[in-house]
Amino acid sequence: MPLSLLAALALTAAPTHPYNVQDQVTLRRVSSPRVSPDGQRIAYVLRTTDLEANRGRTDLWLVHADGSNTRQLTSHPDGDNQPVWAPDGKSLFFLSTRGGGSQVWRLPIDGGEPTQVTKLPLDVGSFVLSPDGSRLAVALEVFPDCATLECTPERMEAKKKRKASGRVYDTLLFRHWDAWNEGLRSHLFAVPVAGGPAVDLMKGMNADSPSKPYGGPDEFTFTPDGQGVVFTARDVGRQEAWSTDLDLFLAPVDGKTPPRKLTTTNRATDTQPVFSPDGKTLAYLAMERPGYEADRLRIILRAWPSGAERVLTAQWDRSPDGLAWSADGKTLFTSAYNEGQHPAFAIDVTSGQVRALTAPGHASDVQPLAGGRILYTFDTLKAPADLFSGAVDGTDARPLTRVNQEALAAIRFGDSEPFTFAGWNGEKVFGYLTKPVDFDPKKKYPVAFLIHGGPQGSYGNHFHYRWNPQTYAGRGYAVVSVDFHGSVGYGQAFTDAIRDDWGGKPLEDLQKGLAAATAKYPFLHPERVCALGASYGGYMINWIAGKWPNRFKCLVNHDGILDTRMGYFDTEELWFPEWEHGKTPWENPEGYAKHNPIEHVAQWKTPMLVVQGAQDFRVVETQAMGTFTALQRRGIPSRFLYFPDENHWVVKPGNSVLWHDTVLDWLDQWTKPGAAAKGSP
Repeated sequence: MPLSLLAALALTAAPTHPYNVQDQVTLRRVSSPRVSPDGQRIAYVLRTTDLEANRGRTDLWLVHADGSNTRQLTSHPDGDNQPVWAPDGKSLFFLSTRGGGSQVWRLPIDGGEPTQVTKLPLDVGSFVLSPDGSRLAVALEVFPDCATLECTPERMEAKKKRKASGRVYDTLLFRHWDAWNEGLRSHLFAVPVAGGPAVDLMKGMNADSPSKPYGGPDEFTFTPDGQGVVFTARDVGRQEAWSTDLDLFLAPVDGKTPPRKLTTTNRATDTQPVFSPDGKTLAYLAMERPGYEADRLRIILRAWPSGAERVLTAQWDRSPDGLAWSADGKTLFTSAYNEGQHPAFAIDVTSGQVRALTAPGHASDVQPLAGGRILYTFDTLKAPADLFSGAVDGTDARPLTRVNQEALAAIRFGDSEPFTFAGWNGEKVFGYLTKPVDFDPKKKYPVAFLIHGGPQGSYGNHFHYRWNPQTYAGRGYAVVSVDFHGSVGYGQAFTDAIRDDWGGKPLEDLQKGLAAATAKYPFLHPERVCALGASYGGYMINWIAGKWPNRFKCLVNHDGILDTRMGYFDTEELWFPEWEHGKTPWENPEGYAKHNPIEHVAQWKTPMLVVQGAQDFRVVETQAMGTFTALQRRGIPSRFLYFPDENHWVVKPGNSVLWHDTVLDWLDQWTKPGAAAKGSP
């Protein structure tokens, strides 16, 4: 090729840039894939970002199982989501906020306009469709003592007109996650698709289905004959704030008899019921230990309707995430964390044998397709999620969508790799390293040391939209994360090890992991390191400030606990601290005192950025305000970023941009050459 032509091509080549926060908030996001009854097509939700409106917008799309014929199904300015196929595969039911409220709509697949199915006086939160397509089970927020649906909005309107604004509470939970308790409960109602009255399937129950704050349509399902609904609920009276006893209930669709509890013996969590194709087996997920939200989930198979049960995965030391049956009922598909990855798995229903099906990365939403294949969403640290298909033997993975193809062509990412080291007690611990974009092995790079939350979480091979290592790699940082004792995907004993030891084994793992990384990777600058964490990671930042005060140039604490003792009294889900710290503070005061950051404020010296959302009722704003007050009073360089409209997460696009800009500027301030002269330790 002539040199002049090469030069011309170089001039016309599209420019590229390192990954940044603008990319993060504008990349399109795939979710909620649903396979058609014949296994040949997939409906899914595609989220785009409206920066002007400062929100995400969701539409329904369709793609054939071979990746062909991708087309957009809806384009209304309001949100469309939760697609559900009609049994004949000719139409899709879905939720839409068009018309001013969230209702169920129906869309013909081969052409035509959507029609509204439900016209209820309350918003539909989630729904499922009966096997014959004649009924819906919809989740509505109601006052449990109301005799009619109209009673709830009438009572809410009357509340708005009162001159007094006070609320009176007699029990916990008086607020949860990011919402105050108004006395409403999420109840399931049976609604005929052809029209007719809505029947409360949980009449009188002072409980929610699906559960709050994260529950969805995977927590309830119709029985095979369509005459009942099996649902998940925590019906424990005044113990709700300290109980993890979610049970399965069966309610008839006519509402003539009260719901019957199916899981009567297990006082821990039972959830996500799914019937086999022949209707003879109910599969669901169950924990064993009451009060422990991160216990191992086992798959239980229950003969239907007799009720005889067996544990399918007693020998599998992982926690399944979702369940889907194969068409022949011989296999269950799921996904689970596994040593920094999150593969899809196939589980033989007879033997319980487990097979991994996907390459390293993060797979989810696993479902069977026609022709001996499966569908799943898949992402890695270098690629946001797309829909993939693969053979059931774990071969022949193919992308079905490329929703960010054009955007990704203009982005440069940093390479990532796992590493291992001997952590607490010499046990094997995993970490991840992400290299800076445009990596040069001859250079020394500052380090962003990310500490995950949970604490039963993981920072592995996953494209995250809040804590994404690529946002730091794009700014010129090497990123190190460690899956310390307490993390998921390494066996339940490893996860359990953090109980009553928040500042012990995890801190030792973090110390040894950072030392191992700087020894293994000579391009990591051993001194110019900042540590960042949220939730439990934010707690660990406060703990590090007092117990490891000379290691870091700067710290970033997002929604982190300062005082573990007060953290019990001002949070909402009490089962969490009661398990983590061994009972209540008055029963086990030492459990709350021995790893309490507030006891070591006198040793603080490292510059810290503190971030907090006002609507975070899990780790309340006074914890962050106290942290900032201590820093300021001690004369330590510090900054406070406060979001009056965010909860435990930062999700609004504009706020996400501000968060990342503030955090990255803070890291730059303390790690760039000359920072030490400006007052860093």
